[in-house]
This record gives sequence, structure tokens and C-alpha cells, in this order.
Amino acid sequence: MSRLITKEYIEENPEILEKIKKSIFVYPTDTIYGIGCDATNEELVARVREIKQREKVPFSVIVPSKKIIIKNCVLSAKAREWVAKLPGPYTLILPVKKPFVAKNVSFDGKTIGIRMINSWFQEIITEFGFPVITTSVNFHAKPFMTSIKDIDKDIKKEVDFIIDDGDLNARPSQLVNLLEEQPEENKEQF
Repeated sequence: MSRLITKEYIEENPEILEKIKKSIFVYPTDTIYGIGCDATNEELVARVREIKQREKVPFSVIVPSKKIIIKNCVLSAKAREWVAKLPGPYTLILPVKKPFVAKNVSFDGKTIGIRMINSWFQEIITEFGFPVITTSVNFHAKPFMTSIKDIDKDIKKEVDFIIDDGDLNARPSQLVNLLEEQPEENKEQF
């Protein structure tokens, strides 16, 4: 059964982050609630797939910094413009220069959806230092969640932590496909 906590609880008990790092958790983004885990941990990613009943559809990740995007993704001029807009309500679909997440995140290892969120939880992900799976807290083809009270009971019983940040009044992030753009040399300009 999941443990319900808040931002205030995390601030008062920062040691809880060590447990969250090794778990499946529901968390607030700048758009909707997400379910995630350490995107480099194949076993945890497999558990998220089981919970979501989503076998072969790729997951996106929230990265801790723009440096990770520059180091691991092929960036065109247009992609650099979008990366400069982060954090924000966008998922950038980018070609991968070298794999940096578990193979069961995107399966092909050639592309990945990248986010950086405009939310206090981005600071937690930055502190973790690794990418986190980001997918909506719902079963396939069911409505996305903007309030934890609406999360399906079968999902609630499978996650380790639920981080409540109240009602979120947004829609899922905008997908921006940057796969067809011509790459240019990656430079650390962000």
C-alpha cells in the first residue's frame, strides 16, 4: 500500500528521499500527476510497465539537468531552441547519441522523450541526479489525473509513495517531435 506524503513532509524529513529514490512513486509535474521511478533501474521500470499495463509503448523521462540532454542527445538548431525553453510543459522527442536510461524505457535506444518540469519537484529530480520515468497516472486510454483523489485504487496499491501537491489544473505536456531535424555539434550553451 502506498504512503501519502506532501512537499512539506519532504522538507521536514529530507531523509525520505533516499527511500523515494528506490521506489515507484506518484508525483506532481507542471501539468498533471505522473508515475515514475529511477529511469536507469530496469527492474523499477518493469514494475511501472506492469502497473500501467503498458508493455511496448516508450516512456519519457524527466532529466535532472540540461547537461544530460547535451551529453546524451543529438541536437539540431531547432532542438536547441526547444531545450532553451525548458523547464516547461513540453516533451521533446530527441535522437539519442548514447543510451543513458534502462533499455526498457524506450526499447529502441535511438530516441527518447525528454522533459524538465516547471515545478518544485524538478529540484528533487535534480537532487536525485538521475532521470525519472514520467508517464501519466492512469491505465492506457483512461483519463489523466490532476488530483490524487482520482487515482485508480489498483494503481494506489501498487506504488510505494504518493506525493500530494493538491489539485493540478493543467493538461498533459505538448509533444514536440525533433527527430527529423538536421543535427549540429552539441555545445554547452544552456
